[in-house]
Amino acid sequence: MAIEKNQIVSIEYEVSDGEKVVDSNIGGMPLVFMFGKGQIIPGLENAIANMSIGEKAEVLVKSQDAYGEYEAEAKQEVPKDQFAGIDLEVGMTLYGQGEDGGTVQVIVKEIGSENVIIDFNHPLAGKDLSFIVIVNNIREASAEEVMSGIPVENQHDDCCGTGGGSGCGC
Repeated sequence: MAIEKNQIVSIEYEVSDGEKVVDSNIGGMPLVFMFGKGQIIPGLENAIANMSIGEKAEVLVKSQDAYGEYEAEAKQEVPKDQFAGIDLEVGMTLYGQGEDGGTVQVIVKEIGSENVIIDFNHPLAGKDLSFIVIVNNIREASAEEVMSGIPVENQHDDCCGTGGGSGCGC
């Protein structure tokens, strides 16, 4: 039976980029998301659409259905003084604020005497990804979950700074 839009799905997965495992939650906390809301990469969501609870599959997700093609023009040269106080290293990931106010992730590609070249591409852009995926659970979403788009498993009380911050993202 196909997984339907707005159902809550719980999966374990291991993903590799053809060279190495880049992420895995197998044996750990499952990834819980609302199906059909774009909360996981499109290629993986499409691949699990007809899976059932307990089913395991090997899935190849092409780059265009994962993090997109690598765009060479997404590199930018920035004056080094904009990174004052940061011990820069090639390959390091930095986070900043984009023009729209959202978080932007960049990777340091080159460090010159006066300028730094940063790359706005996702680290897995341009790569086909191999997944091993296991569907742990599929359930109906509550009305609140449908409205918020957030499964109850991913909702956390504002516990930061209260001493009870274990597991709340603090």
